[in-house]
Amino acid sequence: MQATVLVPTYNERANVESMLRALAAVLREGDRVLVIDDASPDGTGEIADRLANELPFVGVLHRERKDGLGPAYLAGFRHALRDGAELILEMDCDFSHDPADVPRLIAAAEEGADLVLGSRYVRGGRVGNWGVVRRAISRGASLYTGLFLRMGVADPTGGFKCFRRCVLETLDLDAITSKGYAFQIETTYRAKRAGFRVVELPISFVDRTAGSSKMSKAIVLEAVWRVPLLRLVI
Repeated sequence: MQATVLVPTYNERANVESMLRALAAVLREGDRVLVIDDASPDGTGEIADRLANELPFVGVLHRERKDGLGPAYLAGFRHALRDGAELILEMDCDFSHDPADVPRLIAAAEEGADLVLGSRYVRGGRVGNWGVVRRAISRGASLYTGLFLRMGVADPTGGFKCFRRCVLETLDLDAITSKGYAFQIETTYRAKRAGFRVVELPISFVDRTAGSSKMSKAIVLEAVWRVPLLRLVI
């Protein structure tokens, strides 16, 4: 099953080349990577273009402005579906998600899972170098989401995922409006509500060592009000 890995970027010049070369070492023949760059002022898009000319499995989707994680992934979903991808993966560019785990997510989807989540909070998963506050926010978000949505998912905010194309073809992508990390909760919830089989695999998650985090108060607040809303509208 041909897989496309979506890698959204904004000011990731310190990481993008290393990430693409790391993915080159683990992807199979025919698999692809799509960098989705939101007009990074640090030149990330230009670096990605150079690498796309060098590495035949790499494509670049340039967006006009920074518009949030959710819209970037939705643009990537539509692009990958048009290109015929059978599996579509999400992962961060900052190495918080280990490229070596990509084959494990692909294998789980090929074995029958409709949506595979790389999970920090199932048995065998772990979080590396986060501080106490960041750990509390992440754990609290998982508990809060579980309280309202009862998905049976240990790590609903995680962003390391593999979708079968049938999931994305079934979901109404136009109805997904979350922009920050609430996007991850919303897509998993919609998949569960549609009856798709969701599987969590343990991963080790580490905080970035280069570049700056995109986490903000606005992202946290969006998740706070959107989670109960999802229960009402879906």
